[in-house]
Amino acid sequence: MIIRRRKKKYIRSGIDPDEVLLDAFNLPEFDTYQFEGRVEKSIHGHIYIVMGIISMIIFSVFLIQIFNLQILRGSQMSTLSQRNRLAHTVIFAKRGIIYDRNKIELAWNVSGDNQDSVGAYPTYAKRKYTNKDGFGHLLGFINYPKKDAQGNWWREKYVGRAGIEKSMNTILDGTNGSKIIEVDALNKIQSENTIKKPLDGKNVTLSIDSVIQEKLFKTIRDGARKSKFVGASSVIMNVKTGELLAITSYPEYNPQIMTDGANEKAIVAYSKDKNQPFLNRAVLGEYSPGSIVKPFVASAVLAEHLISPYKKILSTGQIRVPDPYNPGKYSIFLDWRRQGWVDMMQAIAVSSNVYFYTVGGGFGGQEGLGISRLDEYAARFGLGVPTGINFATEASGVVPSPAWKRKVFGKDNPWRLGDTYHTAIGQFGFLVTPIQVVRYIAAVANGGALLTPHIIKGEKPQKSMIGILDKDLKFARMGMRLSVTDGVAGEVNLPNIQLAVKTGTAQVGIKNQYMNSWAIGFWPYDNPKYAFAVVFEKGPAGTRYGAVPIMKDFFVWLSKTYPKYAQ
Repeated sequence: MIIRRRKKKYIRSGIDPDEVLLDAFNLPEFDTYQFEGRVEKSIHGHIYIVMGIISMIIFSVFLIQIFNLQILRGSQMSTLSQRNRLAHTVIFAKRGIIYDRNKIELAWNVSGDNQDSVGAYPTYAKRKYTNKDGFGHLLGFINYPKKDAQGNWWREKYVGRAGIEKSMNTILDGTNGSKIIEVDALNKIQSENTIKKPLDGKNVTLSIDSVIQEKLFKTIRDGARKSKFVGASSVIMNVKTGELLAITSYPEYNPQIMTDGANEKAIVAYSKDKNQPFLNRAVLGEYSPGSIVKPFVASAVLAEHLISPYKKILSTGQIRVPDPYNPGKYSIFLDWRRQGWVDMMQAIAVSSNVYFYTVGGGFGGQEGLGISRLDEYAARFGLGVPTGINFATEASGVVPSPAWKRKVFGKDNPWRLGDTYHTAIGQFGFLVTPIQVVRYIAAVANGGALLTPHIIKGEKPQKSMIGILDKDLKFARMGMRLSVTDGVAGEVNLPNIQLAVKTGTAQVGIKNQYMNSWAIGFWPYDNPKYAFAVVFEKGPAGTRYGAVPIMKDFFVWLSKTYPKYAQ
């Protein structure tokens, strides 16, 4: 019994063949991807050898590179590592402030919200501009410093793009400084050291009175809108120093919008506006002057001793000149109305075309200046040439001449007497800018000094003499005052300001369907201090509400609000 039991126990401790078959065939499928049901084999010895060789090669490469970096190039790598911990950054200089003559801020700086790449430090100040109307073209705008996509500064300066911001950029713009910032592995600032301190830009004080500037702009803006002129410009200048008290152009742009650059809709609208708000009409607008040239023509005639200022010429409303190319026929040159007998002062006051046809080109036994002398005296008064204003790029204008006509119309179109007549009344291709005109009329007012207009308060005057005696210029001044008291500019005959004015109307357009309206002058008449010029551009022909009635509102306001400027 005992033996049997032991045998039975031995057999049960082994693996029966049927159990092996049961595992191989009768159980559910093996998961071969988990290596079930596979026969495992031992790893051959050469595998260990191959893996060992590969490991030695890798270890050798790393060892060589470590030797190269730590021993052979250790000093160089140490320097690069040090540099990687130090960041060089710009310290932006502040831009100078722009003031008006009374120290009212027109453009200034506020803290910026731009940040550099290593910390919450503002990088440059933002530019802010006055919210008063009429300062867009005067102040201009700027572009800010710029970074590339990697955060590197590719433009480290403010760039003036127009107006004072451009013309005075080298004065307003300072010199940037620099500093070194030490950062840790997490790019946190550990320390910083200024290498070079920034030098802020210098402030600029303009000769402009901001209150006068704004009022003048609103006057021409509202007048242009009322009479449907597409644009306008006006300038006021001190006749003794050349300082500009105001310089305006309508329409204008907002300098804040242009500087910030964020309002793309407004900027696109400026660009598409057919009335050209980016055009600074005061210095770049070229306009046919019309009758505003008559004071300089009168002064030139007296300087050449061609006529007495008291000699009268009859205006029946026209003159008839025999046509040399068609015998028996006449060329007719019209006055704007029948004037009767007028002397020089009366001719200026009523703006007689016939009088200035006669003294400009000659007629009925009266010698005229002729085109050569007309051109010469126009240049003496600064017409047809840039004024040299330290403000912006300016246009030259055009004074017609035989050479000009050949260039424009070809050699088969010779200069004729009628061309001289039209030039003498400011027509036939004659083009001037408002800044040229205010300079010219200031020379009439001050006794013959042609001043260079400038816009910086206290700047030393620059002038040249036109070569006409004051005793001859005074008749032009008398005629302009007579225009106010008894002539075509009677609407500005005001009690608290003695104005002397000359008006001008020029027809424009292919069919003369438009007109430009001018008013120029100076005040006070007895002791001139300021000259002005205003032009309204391309209004409907025949518009009666032109330059003189529009400017009346301004001069009434000036004499009541700022009598120091009026008297």
